[in-house]
Amino acid sequence: MTIYKGNFVWTSSPKQFESLEQGYVIVDDKGVISHVGTHIPPGYENAPVVELCSGAGEYVIPAMNDLHVHAPQYRNQGMALDLELLPWLNTYTFPEESKFSDPDYAQSIYSRFVYNLWKNGTMRAAVFATIHPEATKLLATLFDRAGMGAYIGLVGMDRNCPQELRNEANTIEAQIIDLIHHTKSMPLVSTIVTPRFVPACTPTMLSIMGKVAQEHHLPVQSHLSENKSEIAWVAQLEPESPSYAHVYDKYGLMSDSSTIMAHCCYSQGEELQLLRQRHVMIIHCPTSNVNLGSGIAPVRQFIDQGIRVALGSDVSGGHQLSMFRVIQYAIQMSKLKWAFTDKQMPYLTLSEAFHAATKVGGSLFGKVGSFEPGYAFDALVIDDSALSGWDKQYSPLQRVERCVYLADDRQIVRRYCQGREIPEPQI
Repeated sequence: MTIYKGNFVWTSSPKQFESLEQGYVIVDDKGVISHVGTHIPPGYENAPVVELCSGAGEYVIPAMNDLHVHAPQYRNQGMALDLELLPWLNTYTFPEESKFSDPDYAQSIYSRFVYNLWKNGTMRAAVFATIHPEATKLLATLFDRAGMGAYIGLVGMDRNCPQELRNEANTIEAQIIDLIHHTKSMPLVSTIVTPRFVPACTPTMLSIMGKVAQEHHLPVQSHLSENKSEIAWVAQLEPESPSYAHVYDKYGLMSDSSTIMAHCCYSQGEELQLLRQRHVMIIHCPTSNVNLGSGIAPVRQFIDQGIRVALGSDVSGGHQLSMFRVIQYAIQMSKLKWAFTDKQMPYLTLSEAFHAATKVGGSLFGKVGSFEPGYAFDALVIDDSALSGWDKQYSPLQRVERCVYLADDRQIVRRYCQGREIPEPQI
């Protein structure tokens, strides 16, 4: 049991921030919060207290959760963004991902990827790997060694991609089960079923991956309605399905509430209704959507219809791993949507976007992403004193807003995941 003292800021709901100045958060031996309040409760008076905010410019926020990121694309971040989605995949992304058949190359890139997630304050992530089983297991091991949480996906694809990036539908089940066994002893790392997207997966591949997800009670991640050319392609490949999402549902990949789908820029009508019925979580990736010219997702419409929305960096379609920037872009892109709809679709507030990156994203991993009893203590200690000088007149809300728009990894001074301080990964 550990008692933490500090200035805490979080969002229990998307409506507003909550703050606790010089308050106490008690965390049990499993890393779960048992008490949040202004005083230490009876029976704990003599317990040691850890001061998280030693300086006037320090406060504590929940750690970030990145629910859509491609680890093998890490080397390409910030470049190769001059094409739309489909030519971008063939020109830049697939050639890079083919290199992960080399274990040494995988070790080099994946170790830097995990380190830079840590550096940017992302303590948990839903991650696409590649088709390569050994490199994918290595990625899981690196997360485990770092003490960070992740869902790791061995990618399935067997058509419309280079031959060296095709895995066989008749071997994908055994490969996923092998990954399950590999991650079984890892407390914060698990397996997620990961069909690339419908154009890259034959019906047989999709069917087998749906079967594995259902039989082993695994979550599913993929891409949905990101780009108009992609949607038209899916309609040609699956003409009997009323929407792109219905293809995933047809093959058992939307069978419960643990499916996450990235983008959904053009989801509407029957597709949106299906997502709501299946309790699918949409992962909004604003930096990628603007970089690849995909479009502006109608996030307000999703939220108003009761669909959960979390955020993803989508590196390397997105150009950096900082979830602070993703929150910023989510707000700014929603303001463009607001303007383009004659102010009929209200834009995201700061608290809504922050909530999406913390509590909503954290919900994939259980009770994660808030400072409430029963939640894992995932936290970042922020020191904003260097942001144009610390000013005592800033309210907690103003300080968080400045963090989202101005801060980078230099303002993160301590990182916690499941109650454990996570030092710089030595991987």
